[in-house]
Amino acid sequence: MANTTSAKKATRKIARRTAVNKSRRTKMRGSVRLVEEAITKGDREAAVKAFAAAEPELMKAAQRNIIHRNAASRKVSRLSHRIAALAK
Repeated sequence: MANTTSAKKATRKIARRTAVNKSRRTKMRGSVRLVEEAITKGDREAAVKAFAAAEPELMKAAQRNIIHRNAASRKVSRLSHRIAALAK
């Protein structure tokens, strides 16, 4: 348990930041899930539309250190390759 006032304040700040990051992570995962669902259904139009919304979400999460930037880029790349495979 925190003893000093500065440690108590730090605990409150961490709790607030955790709540915000959790919300952002949930939003990001939801947008990625929409793309993956469209890909599994084979609906290329819906996948492209969902991907256009998911890519900025992933990159924003990377900028805010919610996920690593390389992980975000890798996820975008893999999703785009899967969407491209639907066209064939």
